[in-house]
Amino acid sequence: MVNPKVSSQPKICYRPIRPSDLDILEHIHGRLFPIRYESTFFHDVVNGRDIVSWGAVDSNRSDGRSDELIGFVTARIVLAKESEIVDMLGYDSAKSDQTLVYVLTLGVVEAYRSFGIASSLIREVIKYASSIPTCRAVYLHVISYNNPAINLYKKMSFKCVRRLQGFYLINGQHYDSFLFLYYVNGGRSPCSPLEILTAIVSFMRSGFKSVAARLCRNGSRKISRRAKCKESHSLVSATPNKRNVAVECSGYECV
Repeated sequence: MVNPKVSSQPKICYRPIRPSDLDILEHIHGRLFPIRYESTFFHDVVNGRDIVSWGAVDSNRSDGRSDELIGFVTARIVLAKESEIVDMLGYDSAKSDQTLVYVLTLGVVEAYRSFGIASSLIREVIKYASSIPTCRAVYLHVISYNNPAINLYKKMSFKCVRRLQGFYLINGQHYDSFLFLYYVNGGRSPCSPLEILTAIVSFMRSGFKSVAARLCRNGSRKISRRAKCKESHSLVSATPNKRNVAVECSGYECV
């Protein structure tokens, strides 16, 4: 059942996609997406062949389909150096093991689209990517007219980093795609010219402050030394006078 009736009190649960989900997974993809996927894709998904996936089910469904998929997300691990966004990562060629997680498909049947299932599925992907020490980002493509998906990713702090002209070819017509990116494990974009300039200015300011502080300290030390010298000079000049007084007194008393 591609468009199930929502239970009165839905209880959404998430689990890995299994081989028993093959038929419903293929049906939902065919219903939701204008792009047709090969049969091998679905077999790879349900058998976990180089693809990770999560499914959503409503365990409170009363029609005997409490374990039937109502939503899903599929993703794949790719090497950063072989990806189309390597220039967005500040990639270090010395670290050839850096990876990314690419979201292949994400979908929720229409009847269940107001329960936050899509965002929960994406959070599963982000959590998974964050658990991989070498992973630096999660990324995906969105067709340019899919405003609900675009708003979802923006709300989840994904960055729209690129618009790809004519990325999709559907029924003989080209459509643009937006590329969205979510950094994990300290991943970040390369420094832009503005960021480099800002860093230089900040460095120069801190350098000037350091030099000024040293000059102030040196100036204080010189003033302190001069004060000590004057103080010593007055003490030296006062001592003979005291001695002279003492000698004169003693001499006076001896007479």
